[in-house]
Amino acid sequence: MTEGFVGNACGILLRSGVGENGVSMPKTRNGEPNPSSAIDFSMMEDAVGYRLRRAQLAVFQQFNEAFAAKDLRPTDFAVLLLLSCNQGLKQSEVAEALGIQRANFVAIVDGLEEKGLVERRKSEKDRRVQALYTTRAGSDYLKELMPIWAEHEERLIARLGGTRERDQLIHLLKRLCD
Repeated sequence: MTEGFVGNACGILLRSGVGENGVSMPKTRNGEPNPSSAIDFSMMEDAVGYRLRRAQLAVFQQFNEAFAAKDLRPTDFAVLLLLSCNQGLKQSEVAEALGIQRANFVAIVDGLEEKGLVERRKSEKDRRVQALYTTRAGSDYLKELMPIWAEHEERLIARLGGTRERDQLIHLLKRLCD
């Protein structure tokens, strides 16, 4: 029942030439509504997963802009930051902590190692295991990055409305993860 309503509601909007929020859609050369150039997001507006993904994309885009001069991806920064307080973690532990598949994580570490920011060492406890450490260059580089990250975080907090709203958002996001 709901599926038919959704399909009909979207079809009516598209046929009438009205898109999301009552905004007119672009027209074809002959003046007809052009549904292929307008997307009706009204059914996804309040979808938690959709909003989380859009927020993630926006935050990553802003991160990439803030760190563009440093040629650094969010994942690389997260690895450096995590290792700065957790020297000697196993590769698998870092990958799991950051939610990265092990196969993908090897390439990330390879890139950081090639840049001289991270090094692999045989674990003292288990020689079969690779432990990760930031190098002196990696620690120095992270110190350079921290003010950029702090500014990025401050801009995000300001967009949220302040630290109280940030804390509320983090609390709600933790509820989804726990």
